[in-house]
Amino acid sequence: MKQIVLMLTALAMLTFPVIASAATWTLDPEHSYIGFKIRHLMVSNVKGDFKKYTGTIEIDDKDLAKSKVNVAIETASIDTGIAKRDDHLRSADFFDVAKYPIMSYVSRKVVSAGEGKLKVYGDLTLHGVTREVVLDVDGPTAAIKDPWGNTKRGASAAAKINRKDFGLTWNKAVETGGVVVGDEVTILIEVELLKK
Repeated sequence: MKQIVLMLTALAMLTFPVIASAATWTLDPEHSYIGFKIRHLMVSNVKGDFKKYTGTIEIDDKDLAKSKVNVAIETASIDTGIAKRDDHLRSADFFDVAKYPIMSYVSRKVVSAGEGKLKVYGDLTLHGVTREVVLDVDGPTAAIKDPWGNTKRGASAAAKINRKDFGLTWNKAVETGGVVVGDEVTILIEVELLKK
């Protein structure tokens, strides 16, 4: 019996660091940004972001490959600073928010991409279509305590997608050549994470 107790104690000591190394973090919406930029009339970039989202990130510092990302974004919360344009983006021509109120990103694999950098491979579900999107991540930073005693970390990420791959195909030709909206969308993310 004593040997069994000793074995269980040793096993607990071996597994505890693995369990302790993983932590769950939530996105702090007051200090985060999930946005994009896209070409307009082939001459400039229009930027926008989403104001409402939730997400958790599990970070395993001992084995980052075991880390996980799960984010849900309310498509109706899109904001480009122009109400008329935002209404058009919410319509069936683009996000069709009445039919597809949420877009989501769920990671499948996390790999190191050099010092302080990661590649996160995951599934982006947008407009009823799911496709793999790879996020190039700077971070996560080391954990710190803010002045109110909260534990925080941060990270930046970017990716490029073709909107037509997700069924967002609306466009109009311009008389001088080109189109109103480009196909390539650059996704830009800045997150501040709060430890649960």
